[in-house]
Amino acid sequence: MVLSSTTIGEAGPWVVFCHGLFGQGKNWTTVAKALAVDHRCLLLDMPQHGRSPWSEEFDYLAVADAVADALPHEPVALVGHSMGGKIAMLVALRHPELVERLMVVDVAPVARDARSGFEPYVAAMRGVDLAHLARRHDASQAMRAGVPDDGVRGFLLQNLRHDPTAPEGEQWRWQMNLDVLGDSLDAIGGWPEVAGSYDGPVLWVAGERSDYIRDADLPAMKALFPRVRKVSIKGAGHWVHSEQPEVFVAVLRRFVTRSP
Repeated sequence: MVLSSTTIGEAGPWVVFCHGLFGQGKNWTTVAKALAVDHRCLLLDMPQHGRSPWSEEFDYLAVADAVADALPHEPVALVGHSMGGKIAMLVALRHPELVERLMVVDVAPVARDARSGFEPYVAAMRGVDLAHLARRHDASQAMRAGVPDDGVRGFLLQNLRHDPTAPEGEQWRWQMNLDVLGDSLDAIGGWPEVAGSYDGPVLWVAGERSDYIRDADLPAMKALFPRVRKVSIKGAGHWVHSEQPEVFVAVLRRFVTRSP
């Protein structure tokens, strides 16, 4: 499985980004451009997302191995948010020689209910009548009841693609694999069994207003990542890097440039 990617920056150490559920590599563009003065940033589309290939099921271990295959042939700083944070953790655990340091953003290596939070989004997207859709605005209106937050709805609608050259009734499609992802929320909220630990430096970034990381998660995190250090970013919820971008970039830059 060859993942779709975008590179920003021409020289310097590699920083590789893994996005969250229903996202795309380009969600990290603002952060990557801020680092690109002295780093090369690789923005990956996770499997089932963006322009990356689809498969018939979602499996964290397979996804982590696909991400490992997409990494440059030198150790990288690996950054992952939410679902992408779980993927990044698994890459570090299964392929530690590829990861020089790891930043995990607002997620923990534990099973958590994803269905209650994301199922309304899945239902709203599935409820859009693509065959008779005239405009993107009409899709937004159709999703408004299930996804009332304008920002979240706009984020989801980034996945809606229009091809005017396609036959009538087939011009609109969801770019991510909505069927597999929608049916895999339990797996996406879960955490697979994995042996061993990762001994490199790990920065665990939490949003102050988010409940995705809890005090009870610390033992599990320490067991897998003994060199973990936690930072909480004030005024941020779950989407830390988009809600507090300047602070997030400052924290990330400090982490990727300090000595091991």
